[in-house]
Amino acid sequence: MTLRSEAMDTLFKTVLNLESLEECYAYFEDLCTVKELQDMAQRLETAILLSEGASYQEIMQQVSISTATIGRVSKCLNYGPGGYRTTIEKLKEEEK
Repeated sequence: MTLRSEAMDTLFKTVLNLESLEECYAYFEDLCTVKELQDMAQRLETAILLSEGASYQEIMQQVSISTATIGRVSKCLNYGPGGYRTTIEKLKEEEK
């Protein structure tokens, strides 16, 4: 299954055009359910913690996420196309 399509390109272009946190909140609250947003935020938090060397147990306690989801995030982080790593690196640069 390929993820790439004209509709997906349009979706990602709209995200790239957002200019502030306020715009992001408004757009994503329209686009996603609260649960979907919470799940995405948990996955990113999990990826950050994994990249910092946290254990599954630490992540389960801190993020309240299942080991299955931690495993999926870990697999993406280590063997995926690099989206998590790129984003995490950019966040770290921004924090400096």
